[in-house]
Amino acid sequence: MTNSLIDTGTSSRSRVKKTAYGILGAISLSHLLNDTIQSLLPAIYPLLKDSFKLDYGQIGLLTFTFHVIASFLQPSVGLYTDRHPKPYSLPIGMSISLVGLVVLALAPNFGSLLFAAALIGAGSGIFHPEASRVARLASGGRRGLAQALFQGGGNIGTSLGPLLAAAVIVPFGQRSIMLAAAIALLAIIVLWQVGTWHKEHERATAARPAAGDAPAHPGLSRRRLIGAFAILIALVFSKFFYIASMMSFYTFYLIEKFGVSVPTSQVFLFFFLGAVGAGTLLGGPIGDRVGQKRMIWASVLGVLPFTLLLPHVGLTATAVLSVVIAMGLASAFPQIVVFGQDLVPGKVGAVSGMFFGLAFGMSGIGAAILGALADSTSIGFVFLACSFLPAIGLLTAFLPNLRPPRS
Repeated sequence: MTNSLIDTGTSSRSRVKKTAYGILGAISLSHLLNDTIQSLLPAIYPLLKDSFKLDYGQIGLLTFTFHVIASFLQPSVGLYTDRHPKPYSLPIGMSISLVGLVVLALAPNFGSLLFAAALIGAGSGIFHPEASRVARLASGGRRGLAQALFQGGGNIGTSLGPLLAAAVIVPFGQRSIMLAAAIALLAIIVLWQVGTWHKEHERATAARPAAGDAPAHPGLSRRRLIGAFAILIALVFSKFFYIASMMSFYTFYLIEKFGVSVPTSQVFLFFFLGAVGAGTLLGGPIGDRVGQKRMIWASVLGVLPFTLLLPHVGLTATAVLSVVIAMGLASAFPQIVVFGQDLVPGKVGAVSGMFFGLAFGMSGIGAAILGALADSTSIGFVFLACSFLPAIGLLTAFLPNLRPPRS
């Protein structure tokens, strides 16, 4: 594994210009393992709700704690590592997540659950900006593809959490979460190898910038730049507030409206999250071909008819529509991240951290707000209110045109 990742016989020039598929595969795998771990928390919410007698507000607070910790850490970590690269921060972050799993498995009360959520959030907060930087370094110029592979691995991992919960944790109880420690240990091994490659890459490129890192539009005014970022932030808000409603409350929605069992609801959640992974993998390379702006426009605004319809249909149609919505919304995020990186390419870590931090923050805030809204109204009303969020995709029209589609 070490030879495939480091490839010590490769010249410095080829390291800079060629797409390092081995590293992209490793960083995608590590993202899969990381997000499998972090998705265990929402996947076992029904179990925790019964065991600890939690209300929806407390469920939302768990998600809020995890996401807000990660949200605050990611831009800070990204900004710091832009100036002081830390290749081995990746396995360190995963080690913190491992400790969080142990605390979650042994938690005796709600306060301990919050502490476990904070630790897992901190691990993810360290992981994401540096891992996104590695994906860009290994892209060889195919930035949409690299982000899609990186993010797609995470989305697939997120979809595996509910299956792991349904197969192991729900039948055997809270203590069985300790088995997930093996996943964290495997991720630490992979990330140590990625860190070694990153360290070698930094040495090889120390005397020259990576090719293609010049600004796409050097003459873009500060006002236009701020406006573009504001639009991208609004798009992230629309995507992740909706995703938060599904991540935290889709199982409850299915149980309450259609009377399905907890394991069955988790299988439905698996299909939704699997579609998120598929959409992410498709969105990167397609966006490289048709253009970032077109891809973002079609992905966010294009799902609006389906989100508006979902609260009014039966179980089968709900399952189908949720898959379509998941694929559409997810396909936008790789291009949103690359778009932001291209706006200020000298701040790859900070931009990556900002967007991943926003993703976590919006999800956490969304879960808390939507949980409180569900307590005061109903789960059905939450899904009805969220159905209008993709209309924010209309703002895409005001984004600048940075790069033409690839021929």
